[in-house]
Amino acid sequence: MANNRLSLVLHGGAGALRERDYGRELDHMRGLVEAGRDRLRAGAPALDVVTETVEALEASGMYVAGRGASPNSAGRFELDASIMDGTARRAGAVAALQGFASPIRAARAVMEKTPHLMLAGDGAAAFAAGEGLERIGPDWFTPARARGEQAHTTGTVGCVALDAAGAIAAATSTGGTHGKLYGRVGDSPIVGAGVWADARVGVSCTGGGEYFIRAAAAAQVAFRMKLAGEGLAEAAAAALADVRAVGGDGGLIALSHEGEIAMPFNTAGMKRAALFPDGRIVSEVF
Repeated sequence: MANNRLSLVLHGGAGALRERDYGRELDHMRGLVEAGRDRLRAGAPALDVVTETVEALEASGMYVAGRGASPNSAGRFELDASIMDGTARRAGAVAALQGFASPIRAARAVMEKTPHLMLAGDGAAAFAAGEGLERIGPDWFTPARARGEQAHTTGTVGCVALDAAGAIAAATSTGGTHGKLYGRVGDSPIVGAGVWADARVGVSCTGGGEYFIRAAAAAQVAFRMKLAGEGLAEAAAAALADVRAVGGDGGLIALSHEGEIAMPFNTAGMKRAALFPDGRIVSEVF
C-alpha cells in the first residue's frame, strides 16, 4: 500500500550563532527539502533521497561537513559519515576519511558492497578509490575561516526521509570538531550514536560527539519508542536530555513511520528544515 505521509527532515548542524545571518543556509536547506519532496513524490526510495540530500549538504561548503569541514590539529581534513536503511537495518560508515569529496557516498558503498559496517583511515580511502569516488585535495575545502566566518567547534549535516513504500532511511556526515586531534572520531559514523533507522523511526544527531556516543542518543530515541512506548517528541527530548546529563549539547532530527517530525536542540540554534506530510515546508535556525 502506498504511503501518503511522505516526509523529510534535514539539519546543517547545531550551535548556531545569534549574531550571524543564516539567510543563505535557510534558502539552501529549503531548496534541498523541495528537491527531496519532488524525488519522494516521484517514487524515489528514502535511501536515495537521504544520500542525495547529504551529498548536496557536503558539497555546498556551507556547513562543517564535506567541503566546509575544518582541519584537525595536524592540518588535515578527516571526514566521517554513516547511513542506515531502516527496512533491513543495514548500515555503512566511514571514519577519518581523507581525500574524497563525499563521505556519505563512501559510507553507502561500504553498506552495499562489503560485508562490513565501517571502514576507517587509509583503508576507507583505499576502498573509496577502488569504487571510483571523487577525489579532492586540501585546496578543495572552504572551512569557516576561509569563508571569513568564525569557526564552529562542531557542525554536522544529516537527513531522514520516509518514502512512498513506508521505508525510513537516515544519514549523517561531518568534518568533526574544529581543531580535533588527528585521528579523532565522533558520533557521526557510529550507528546508534549519530545515526539510526529502523521500521519505526530514523534519527540523525549533531553536537558534541563524545557525549552523543556516551548517551547512545540516536538508538535511544528508537528504544524509548519501542520499549517504553514513548511518542516521538517525548523520546527525542529525553534522549537529548540524557546527552545534556553527561555534559553535552547539540540537537537531533527524528522522523517516525507516521510522518511525525521532531527537531529538538539545547544550543542557541540548529540549522534545520523539514517537509511535513501535509506538504508544509519549514526552514529554521533559532
